[in-house]
Amino acid sequence: MLINTNEILYRIQQALNLTTEEMMETYKLEAYPMEASHLESLLKRRHDEGFMLCSYEELGVFLDGLVTLKRGPSPKKTNEGEVIELTNNLILKKLRIALELKEAETEIIFGLAERELSKQQLASLFRKEGHKNFKACSDEMLMAFLEGLDEFYFVDPEES
Repeated sequence: MLINTNEILYRIQQALNLTTEEMMETYKLEAYPMEASHLESLLKRRHDEGFMLCSYEELGVFLDGLVTLKRGPSPKKTNEGEVIELTNNLILKKLRIALELKEAETEIIFGLAERELSKQQLASLFRKEGHKNFKACSDEMLMAFLEGLDEFYFVDPEES
C-alpha cells in the first residue's frame, strides 16, 4: 500500500472536522500562498474531476500551520527555510504535537484502529532517526493512526 499526501490531508480534515476556512488559516499562519480553489482540488478523491496531487511541501506546511493554529506560534522556531524530509514519523509527531496528545491518548487512538502497541513500541515511533530504539512508521501504521483519530474525534450529529 502506497499512501499519498492527498489521502493524509483528506483524512486529517475529516478526522478533525476542519472547514476549508480553518485549513486556509493554517496555510496563512505559515505565510504560504494557498488559494481556496487549489485546496479544494487537493481534497478531492483521485478519481474526481479537478483532482490535483498534494506536494510534500503543501502537506508539511499544513501540518506546521495546524500546530500553530492549535497551540500558537513556537517561540523557538529557528529552522526557517530549512528543508526537512516529511516522513510518516514526522507526520505522526506533528499531529501529536498539534493535538496535544499524551501517551495514553495516542495508545487509545491506535487501539480504536485495532492496532495495539506497547509503550516501548509507541515511544520508538517518536524517537529521533538514528536512535537505537527508533522504529520507522509504516504506511499501514500511519493510516491506522488516522483511522483511529477519526474515531477519537467523531461526534455523532444526532447527539449534538
